Amino acid sequence: MADKEPVTELDARYSMPGASPTGWAEARGLLEEAELFWLSTVRPDGRPHVTPLLSVWRNDALYFCTGPAERKAENIARNPHCTLTTGCNSLDEGLDVVVEGDAERVSDDAELRRIAEAYESKYGSDWHFDVRDGVFHHQAGEALVYEVAPSTAFGFRKGDYSQTRWRFPR
Repeated sequence: MADKEPVTELDARYSMPGASPTGWAEARGLLEEAELFWLSTVRPDGRPHVTPLLSVWRNDALYFCTGPAERKAENIARNPHCTLTTGCNSLDEGLDVVVEGDAERVSDDAELRRIAEAYESKYGSDWHFDVRDGVFHHQAGEALVYEVAPSTAFGFRKGDYSQTRWRFPR
């Protein structure tokens, strides 16, 4: 599947004079290579819940997994809106990327096998998952898998400060 090209916009209010928007190819490369992401979901009482996790980028979306009884899975069951964030903790260099979208459960075993292969390829054999009955199986137990296709994403360039927004076709 070809990557969906988003509309790219520079937000001059939060950018240095003369700044250019960051290209989607660079942001997508960061999403492909980043090891750690932060997932933000909404608790039943409306408070935010944020947790670090691993994620893989494939077919124009981020994929992550979690146990069925974990807070993030319970939050997503009530409200699929979420945000995944990655980048670096440097103030003066690098790029941070924020992806907004809805988490959708993936339960097709063939697709789950492809996602499991992507996890193991990116993170190594400690992240090997067996697939059956619509879930990942690991020594720690079962894990549900979710896909987040971006609806909107933001890039925050540091050093030569700029803020880019990418809007994705629906």
